[in-house]
Amino acid sequence: MGLNKSSGNMYGFVTHTFNTVKGKCPHDCSYCYMKRFGWQSELHIDEVELKTDLYRYGKNRFIFVGSSCDMWANGVSYMWIKNTLDHCIKYPKNKYLFQSKNPRGIFSWIGCLPKNSVIATTVETNRAYPQMALAPPIEERIRAIRQIKEQGFKTMITIEPIMDFDIMPLIACIFYAGPDWVNIGADSQGHNLPEPTPKMIKELIERLSGFTKVRQKPNLKRLLKG
Repeated sequence: MGLNKSSGNMYGFVTHTFNTVKGKCPHDCSYCYMKRFGWQSELHIDEVELKTDLYRYGKNRFIFVGSSCDMWANGVSYMWIKNTLDHCIKYPKNKYLFQSKNPRGIFSWIGCLPKNSVIATTVETNRAYPQMALAPPIEERIRAIRQIKEQGFKTMITIEPIMDFDIMPLIACIFYAGPDWVNIGADSQGHNLPEPTPKMIKELIERLSGFTKVRQKPNLKRLLKG
């Protein structure tokens, strides 16, 4: 119970997901994929999940911890985070992905993270759109992910759902953050977001490829054909 095989539009390198913190994400982004499942409960920790055998499907798995709710968002209990990290550390032969739109929250736990972790943040654009709701500003995310990188962790930036952007300011942000790789994906649920042109996306990929690895998610093909 609790450890699920990765499916759908997940990252190709992730084998499983593990979610202890559940309920309505405090960021409340309008395009959150969890909203398609309807009404969400109040934020809470699922104690049953903390009994999950993270070697259930074997060792050396790549587990996305907190894929359904941002467990690093403001308002998430200190003890919920601690209990989740303590559980992951019991299974050191796995790799873990911790992704948040509040990577400053992850940085505050830097000494408690499993050593074999990848830390990620979302940067949908360099602009501020109302659809981002209560998520921290892009600049704050960039600064925090750079700090985490400087602590020796592998880092990733995911540009998904990609929204219309200004090419040089966005490139500058990502260059400063210095991620080991970047994922780019599009909105898959028809949220009518402001989206860039195919030309802009191709230029972004070309420029990013000059200093980091770029992985295109399958759902990006829709925009590249546009």
